[in-house]
Amino acid sequence: MKIVVAVLIVVVATTLTVTSMLLVRRKAPEGSYFRDGDRASGVFGVLATGFSVLLGFIIFLAFQSYDDSRSGAESEATIVLQQVQTAQFLPPAASGDLTDDLICYARSVAGPEWDALSAGDTSDSINPWGVQMYRTISTVHPRTATGQSAYDRWMDQTSQREQARLARVHGDQGIIPAPLWLVLLVVSGVIFVYMLFFADSGEGAVTQGVLMGSVTVVISLLLLLIVFFDHPHGEGMGKLRPIAMERTLTLIDAEIKVAGLHVSPPCDERGVAR
Repeated sequence: MKIVVAVLIVVVATTLTVTSMLLVRRKAPEGSYFRDGDRASGVFGVLATGFSVLLGFIIFLAFQSYDDSRSGAESEATIVLQQVQTAQFLPPAASGDLTDDLICYARSVAGPEWDALSAGDTSDSINPWGVQMYRTISTVHPRTATGQSAYDRWMDQTSQREQARLARVHGDQGIIPAPLWLVLLVVSGVIFVYMLFFADSGEGAVTQGVLMGSVTVVISLLLLLIVFFDHPHGEGMGKLRPIAMERTLTLIDAEIKVAGLHVSPPCDERGVAR
């Protein structure tokens, strides 16, 4: 979610709740609708505490999911770079094709695949270049100790890369279930209604506005924070971008030039097959 949209949501929500409080205040008795303010404050404390504990737990889980996606993206990019190095020790008939496929895989991740994640599209699809690498490696039958060691290493790295990819895309559809969102919204509504009973015609309009506005701003910001963590990919401040994979592509190009290798990736700059 873009920062401008988030600010607009907070402003609109605060305006609506403060306006409601001031309208209720006009007919409210002095001292609020509660005869025993201490008892009312105690009940509000229970509501606020329960809501804050639930919200804090959800934010912790959502942040953990966000961090897993970030770590997965970085691990995937690192493993792709390592596989480029491993491919050079495989039989020549396959090493060149695998290197080309890895470059296309990286381009595809940083291009169409990341765009799909940012748009919230399904993450169930597979990377076509991963399939192509499987077809290529399945034809490899190493006959030397070096080739066998590289083959075993390649298979291990492939498994690690797939696990890292799953970690990167697992938060695409959101991790907060609909019932939990419903509970958060209902509890937020209960707190809002309860706050209206603190309307006091004996207090100034500014004081009453600050009373309601501060609560609204805090709740709105925390809910927006959950929305942010629930969809980690996309454009905007703090969103996950394919920086690690783009860095890997730069390193691959540098290593290829230093090693004097000849590559001819069967894809364009965005990883789309030619």
